[in-house]
Amino acid sequence: MSTIGSYEGFQPVSLKQEGDDQPLETERLSMEEGDPGKDQAPKQMSRQPSVTKSTLYPNPYHRPYISRKYFVTRPGAIETAMEDLKDHIAKTSGEKIQGFWLLTVIDHWNNEKERILVVTNKTLLICKYDFIMLSCVQLQQIPLSAIHRICLGKFAFPGMSLDKRQGEGLRIYWGSLEQQSLLSRWNPWSTEVPYATFTEHPVRYTSEKFLELCKLSGFMSKLVPAIQNALKNSSGSGRAKGPMVLNEPILIETYMGLMSFIGNCNKLGYSLARGSIGF
Repeated sequence: MSTIGSYEGFQPVSLKQEGDDQPLETERLSMEEGDPGKDQAPKQMSRQPSVTKSTLYPNPYHRPYISRKYFVTRPGAIETAMEDLKDHIAKTSGEKIQGFWLLTVIDHWNNEKERILVVTNKTLLICKYDFIMLSCVQLQQIPLSAIHRICLGKFAFPGMSLDKRQGEGLRIYWGSLEQQSLLSRWNPWSTEVPYATFTEHPVRYTSEKFLELCKLSGFMSKLVPAIQNALKNSSGSGRAKGPMVLNEPILIETYMGLMSFIGNCNKLGYSLARGSIGF
């Protein structure tokens, strides 16, 4: 009668009925693998405790690779940027700050650029901040009373365009498109474009803090009341009710998109750790 070795304190258990002369499958395999000239002793088998453990991912916001890749997520980087902007506003205008946001600007050539947005009681500030050197590089100031239209919707391109972009965004207008010159329309580095287009930053899901900072809906909820209050307090604006808010596709008039494809794929508009160069 063939048996399998037992644990200490347990009796052997027979795995076949009496009168059955055929060896068990485990014994047959053991005999084939061993030396045919020697008697094979029954092998001791024991259960090993499981070394694997399956659990749900504990923190859906924690993505350490992305956190290390973007310099804005380094400890103290975004806080330093906020303090720098607070000091600048206090020294120059003294306006009351309504909130900070970290968003991606999409220019008229579909290039992505990392920006910090600040809404005060009178102005919208769009800051290009170097998170590597921790310094403000460029600051664009738009009077809230000049913003007359806000569009929310999916991105769209001309019918013959080879350029594509998924997702939704927000565009604010503070000037007339008819007054925009042909040179500024086709110049990828032009700063005379009378609108700005925003979408959420790639680090929005790295932590709960960045989820709030990068939320378009949060920015929108502060921007519209701030514009309305600025119009009430300004004289001769003629638009006391506030800006026109529309839900419509956001048109980006690019056709080939080669420049934006290269730039966006390599994240050239972000302060990013790009690895070592050379050997």
